[in-house]
Amino acid sequence: MAAAAMATVAVPRVKLGSQGMEVSAQGLGCMGMCPAFEPPKPEADMVALIRHAIAAGVTFFDTSDLYGPHTNEVLLGKALQGGGVRDRVELATKFGKFFAGGKPGIRGDPAYVRAACEGSLRRLDVDCIDLYYQHRVDKKVPIEVTIGELKKLVEEGKIRYIGLCEASASTIRRAHAVHPITAVQLEELGIGIVAYSPLGKGFFSSGAKLVDSLPDHDFRKLIPRFQPGNLEKNAEIFERVNEMAARKGCTPSQLALAWIHHQGRDVCPIPGTTKIENFNQNVAALSVKLTPAEMAELESYASNVHGDRYPLMMANTTWQDSETPPLSSWKSDGGKSIDPIPAGHGSCCSGDGDLYYQHRVDKKVPIEVTIGELKKLVEEGKIKYIGLSEASASTIRRAHAVHPITAVQLEWSLWSRDVEEDIIPTCRELGIGIVAYSPLGRGFFSGGAKLVESLSDQDFRKHIPRFQPENLEKNAEIFERVDAMAARKGCTPSQLALAWVHHQGSDVCPIPGTTKIENLNQNIGALSVKLTPEEMAELESYASTDDVRGDRYPQAMANTTWQNSETPPLSSWKAQ
Repeated sequence: MAAAAMATVAVPRVKLGSQGMEVSAQGLGCMGMCPAFEPPKPEADMVALIRHAIAAGVTFFDTSDLYGPHTNEVLLGKALQGGGVRDRVELATKFGKFFAGGKPGIRGDPAYVRAACEGSLRRLDVDCIDLYYQHRVDKKVPIEVTIGELKKLVEEGKIRYIGLCEASASTIRRAHAVHPITAVQLEELGIGIVAYSPLGKGFFSSGAKLVDSLPDHDFRKLIPRFQPGNLEKNAEIFERVNEMAARKGCTPSQLALAWIHHQGRDVCPIPGTTKIENFNQNVAALSVKLTPAEMAELESYASNVHGDRYPLMMANTTWQDSETPPLSSWKSDGGKSIDPIPAGHGSCCSGDGDLYYQHRVDKKVPIEVTIGELKKLVEEGKIKYIGLSEASASTIRRAHAVHPITAVQLEWSLWSRDVEEDIIPTCRELGIGIVAYSPLGRGFFSGGAKLVESLSDQDFRKHIPRFQPENLEKNAEIFERVDAMAARKGCTPSQLALAWVHHQGSDVCPIPGTTKIENLNQNIGALSVKLTPEEMAELESYASTDDVRGDRYPQAMANTTWQNSETPPLSSWKAQ
């Protein structure tokens, strides 16, 4: 079926839920239009794609404040401007899931819900959001509390309908008792179903070849279903779907989409794409008809999928692990929760603080703008000192020119020494203190290679390149030499590694983390370990930059380090 055939396909409408929301039978997922899977696409091309979709009869568009973050909503907002375009679409966005310092977080407390909604309205440049999802369930907050705040936003006319994503059946029922839920991923209580990733995150477009084409930073490279042991088996599923598609005269992705369309009139898949030709092919799936026998045949192919759909470090973001505490346990914080930064720039602060860091540099915002807002908070007495984390030397200089920076937090340890060439000298030239995080190599200098064996499946360190088998064997040799020297010094290897950091100067403060008193006592004991210049040189010879194998972060998190932290010039800034 040619892509051009899309133009003749009439896109029907389906009802989501029982509150009156109607959408096109197929939507458009907009996540891939921001740098989630691939580098960002030209804005003009994405605006053209969205308007092409509207002209083709697709009215349901899905985004989130997480995508970008924030830039995806801005893009969609621009595409919906002018010519009555906004009135022709049903707009869905999400809140609740975010990344801070490369680590995921989820919030559903009332203050966050309201601030996130206001931020999305501003970025989308609309007065009302048609369908507002909780992107993932916050298991610390009773679902009744989150939905209660969303209900207020409905009453205020800021959102029309409420949705949930990856929620369990019991969570859906509790939420629905507070206010009608319009759409989720499960069929319950007359609630519509919005199917995201209906093409298996791209797998049904090209099969196992997809993995070969993914850039290193694409998070799909971490998905268990795409790992070599599972991919070979899963490739057999694609081949059988591909053969059936050839018989049907369509593509395998169209066949996979058609299967979802045949699930019922309350289902709306939202395949994402950044190419008009792919969009046309997806819409053409609406014309692929399947008999009950063909539906059963397709389902038999995929009855034994190998591998989970998310890495273990993200497993707690699925409906299987989404239960919230009972409402009776909730004690409101009186609105004192720290609000998010809805616009993706500036800062937020609640109460007094001594040292307030920007955890990672926002590369979309000139550093002068961020520091300018922090400077105001200093003048208001809400914070005393400003810090940066994982910032490049040039970013530090630009920030310091706006307001004195007190401390820069960076990873500095025996096996993370790349900051010594430029960043450490810059800090010392400007009189900025240095806070060394992960001074024990994320625990490596406590137990060596044995550390990896003790890590839980959810521990993100399992994905660190330095802890992978191909690198761990060589890195273990570094630990063994440090361990041998520690034995000669009468201390533990972790104390020796910490002592090395302490000997870097009086302007350095390492912050080793622990959850055990005995480990805290050992770490403090490192202050009494004295090292001669010869011993310092000996230690450094064990772990030179060339000797350490593997990067300190997975590729999917590489954009959170100082090597990739440059911000645009101040002259380019236009406040939203």
